[in-house]
Amino acid sequence: ILLRRVICPDCFKPAKNKQSVFTRMAVMKALNKIKEEDFHKQFPCPPNSPKAVCTVLEIECAHGAVFVAGRYNKYSRNLPQTPWIIDGERKLESSVEELISDHLLAVFKAESFNFSSSGREDVDVRTLGNGRPFAIELVNPHRVHFTSQEIKELQQKINNSSNKIQVRDLQLVTREAIGHMKEGEEEKTKSYSALIWTNNTIQKKDIEFLNDIKDLKIDQKTPLRVLHRRPLAVRTRIIHSMESHYVDDHHFRLYLKTQAGTYIKEFVHGDFGRTKPNIGSLMNVTADILELDVESVDVDWPPALDD
Repeated sequence: ILLRRVICPDCFKPAKNKQSVFTRMAVMKALNKIKEEDFHKQFPCPPNSPKAVCTVLEIECAHGAVFVAGRYNKYSRNLPQTPWIIDGERKLESSVEELISDHLLAVFKAESFNFSSSGREDVDVRTLGNGRPFAIELVNPHRVHFTSQEIKELQQKINNSSNKIQVRDLQLVTREAIGHMKEGEEEKTKSYSALIWTNNTIQKKDIEFLNDIKDLKIDQKTPLRVLHRRPLAVRTRIIHSMESHYVDDHHFRLYLKTQAGTYIKEFVHGDFGRTKPNIGSLMNVTADILELDVESVDVDWPPALDD
């Protein structure tokens, strides 16, 4: 209170999302403004002996957070990774996050959770192969000791509850270990399969040149569809390799290996010229993407478990 009244009234301003004005940052700011001699005047060192005995008003016990990690596959083209709520209204009934965490909350008897993953896929994109690494922080769990068999049974319970997702390699991890997952988000490669439509009729020979393109640098201006949540910037990404499979006059399937963080949909249709070059400009056609699948996320975490 002395810091607030005497030293720096401006440092302690109420904010909507803060319960108290006395936050760590506010106190640090006030302490940085006070001279050492003034500090000693206001706060003698060592401090004066207290004149009254402290009494305990309340004791609250909480368990440290527990972390669970694994990999998930998403088989639905109508399932977001996290709850899709706009202006307080839920757009889709479930999400990958909820289908997994609801079971963990119940078994660990936790108060709440925080979900994180190595990147994310769009609502209409499937994640196949070995799946996408994820981690869930369980806050204030009331049960923390589980055998590996019990964790395996919990994984099976999650997998039996929905045909939209599957989980593998479910395991308890440390907070520090989650850093491995985040390291892989930008550095590692990801593989995709895209079904592409072209306005002009094509033959097999028209797409074969794509197979010879290696380590293609592309510039991607933040896509229009994510501008509401991502800052406007131009990001350089690398398409490591491509493999084309002819389907018919207007369709082909393209397998891509790319730098993580590449916007694949925009690399196909060009996003009104915001991604250069793109499949449309390389082939000199109008191209669009009909289906997209994540085939692999090349992050070797968490450790694979024996089934």
